[in-house]
Amino acid sequence: MLSILIPNHNYYVYPLVKAISHQLAQTKINFEILVYDDNSKQQRKKNYTVNQLEHCVFKQLKTNIGRTSVRQLLALNAKFNNLLFLDADVMPKNNTFITRYLNFLDTNFNAIFGGYAYNTSQIKQDSLLRWKYGKLCEEKAATLRNKKPYKVIISGNMLIKKELFILLNSKMLSNVYGLDNYFGALLKENNIAPIHIDNEVYHLGIEQSITYLEKKEQAAKTLLDLYKANKINTHNNDLLSLFQFLKRYKLNYFTSLLYIVTKKILRRNLLGKYPSIKLLQFYRISYMCNSYVKSLKK
Repeated sequence: MLSILIPNHNYYVYPLVKAISHQLAQTKINFEILVYDDNSKQQRKKNYTVNQLEHCVFKQLKTNIGRTSVRQLLALNAKFNNLLFLDADVMPKNNTFITRYLNFLDTNFNAIFGGYAYNTSQIKQDSLLRWKYGKLCEEKAATLRNKKPYKVIISGNMLIKKELFILLNSKMLSNVYGLDNYFGALLKENNIAPIHIDNEVYHLGIEQSITYLEKKEQAAKTLLDLYKANKINTHNNDLLSLFQFLKRYKLNYFTSLLYIVTKKILRRNLLGKYPSIKLLQFYRISYMCNSYVKSLKK
């Protein structure tokens, strides 16, 4: 009845699988938990203990194929029509996590998003930027997320129908960061109305600020590439909407110049002790404009 699918790379996933399998065992439903590891170099031996749990499979891929391809492979190999995707670096916030999702199996909703949460005990000086962004921008109550259902799309905690996921995921780009924005746009383009519920997982894999800033740059570039390829026409993405506004009035050139002038100052703040999320948002749009302007010169 339910396939829990977990793509993994260099993360110790056994505690998550154990917690989920324990909750599933209480429900008496048919389930499987598949963990496909994308050729990790770390935690390889420890994660094989997943195979000791009932209805659980840990499989090590021989080559690194990227998160998008791993998720597609998981979906294709899943036994059941209901797919619960979880990132490896999460943990359910409560012990009713599975039962809350089970309440939606027989509804007309084809995509259900549970949301992310962040624990104050996770705060570390060198990863403040990621934690603060998650706390302010991702940890949103379902009532807020449902007002703009395509905006806060976090596929690391998502229940979705198998056929729908395979269709949408097949359109994704491989091995790039920031595709949740595109996934939300594809849902909207295909007139799939998602529902958001308060069924959060704690996001435990908090990257260092420098790593996360690089990922946000990659996400902005991914969004720009999708826009230039005319693949993202309907969306609720604030960053892309702002870029389109600036471009329409030729302000993207000025914003690109601001990036060049302020880049060092902005990065000093974002990688420091008191990172500003407002400055991060300005950094993202100015970086995006600068990338676009540079692409015109090639």
